[in-house]
Amino acid sequence: MRILHVCDFIDPETGGGTAERTFQMARALVDAGVECSILTTKMGLSDERRRALGDVDLHACSYLFDRFIVPLTSPKRIRRLVAQVDLVHVMGHWSVLDAMACAAARKLGKPYIVCPAGALEIFGRSGLLKRIFNRVAGRRMVRGAARCFAVTEMETEQFLKYGVDKSRIVTIPNGIDTETTLLADESQIATFRARHDLGQAPFILFLGRLSLVKGPDLLLEAFLTIAERFPNYLLVFAGPDAGMKSNMERQLVGSSCVHRVRFIGYVGGSEKSSAYAAAALLAVPSRREAMSLVALEAGFAGTPVLLTDQCGFDEVEAIGAGAVCAATADGIAVGLATLLERPEHLPEMGVRLQHHVNSHYTWRSITERCVGIYRMLCGGG
Repeated sequence: MRILHVCDFIDPETGGGTAERTFQMARALVDAGVECSILTTKMGLSDERRRALGDVDLHACSYLFDRFIVPLTSPKRIRRLVAQVDLVHVMGHWSVLDAMACAAARKLGKPYIVCPAGALEIFGRSGLLKRIFNRVAGRRMVRGAARCFAVTEMETEQFLKYGVDKSRIVTIPNGIDTETTLLADESQIATFRARHDLGQAPFILFLGRLSLVKGPDLLLEAFLTIAERFPNYLLVFAGPDAGMKSNMERQLVGSSCVHRVRFIGYVGGSEKSSAYAAAALLAVPSRREAMSLVALEAGFAGTPVLLTDQCGFDEVEAIGAGAVCAATADGIAVGLATLLERPEHLPEMGVRLQHHVNSHYTWRSITERCVGIYRMLCGGG
C-alpha cells in the first residue's frame, strides 16, 4: 500500500503543528511497513529535516510568495505522483497544492482523505481570499473526500457545516513519537536557562507562532494583570514572529514587568525539550486550535498545561493535569492565578499529564487506526 501525504510545509518553524503532524505520521507509517511519500514545498526545508524523514520519499517543489503559497509545479507532475499511489492524504485546507492533489485524485479515481487540522473555519486575516478559495476549490475538496479526519470532536461540527455526511468523519487526534521525542536532562536545562538569562526563576512558557490565532497577546495581557501577585514568575515566548511581536513589545514599554517577559524566538530539537522541562507551566492561549500539539509535547515532558476552551483538549482539566479557561485575557488571567496560587501541585499535575499522553496519544497507536482506514478505502477490507 502506497500513501501520498500533501502539505504546504514540512518545516516545523514555518508550518507549525500541521507540518509536525505530517512529519510524525509519515515516519510512523514507514515504521509500520507502509510506503509513504510527501509532496510539499521547499519553504524552510533544511537538509536536517530531509535526513530526519528517513525512508519517507520526499517531493519538494518551488513556490511563489511567502504568505499565499503558489506551488511552482505542473498539474501533470502531480497527476503522475498521484497515479503512483493508492491513496492521497492532504493536511491543511487553505492550500493550492492540496487542491491540486485532490483534483488529480478525483480525475484518476483515487480515494483521498482531508485533514484540515483546525483550518476549516474562516478566521483572522484574508477572509475574502478564503471565501473565494472555498467557492473555487475548497468546498469541493472537502465534500469529495472518501474520509475527513477531524483532530478533535469539535472539528466534526465544522465538517458538517461544509455538507459532509457524519459517516465519513473520523476523529484522529495528534500524537507523540515517544521513541524519538527528546527528554532534556539537568545539564541541558541549565544550559537553556543560562542561554536565555532566566536564572533559577520559575516561568510560564508560550511555544508557538506569535500570530493572532495563537493568542500570545491574550497571554501577555493576562500576565500583566496578575504579575504583581506572582513576582517570582517570568513569561517566556518561544516561537517565530508572525506579525505580533512589535505590538507586544510596545505594550510592555513603561511596564514594571518589561524585564520579566522574554522573546527568545524559535526553538526546536533539544532546546525545545529543555524549554518544556524547565517551565513551571505551559500556556496555550489560542483563539482557535485543533488539539494543541504543544500541550502533548509538554505532557510528555511532565509539564502541566493551561489552555483555552478552543483547543479541543479539555480532558487536561478533567484528569487534574492543568486547567481550561475562556479564550480571553480575563479568562487566562483567572486560569493562571488558579494554578500559580498552588505551585506545589504543578509537578504532580505534570506527572498525570505525562501518564495520560503516554497511554493515549502515541503515534504508534494512532497510526494503527490510520492504516486500518487506509486499507479499507483501498479495498483491503
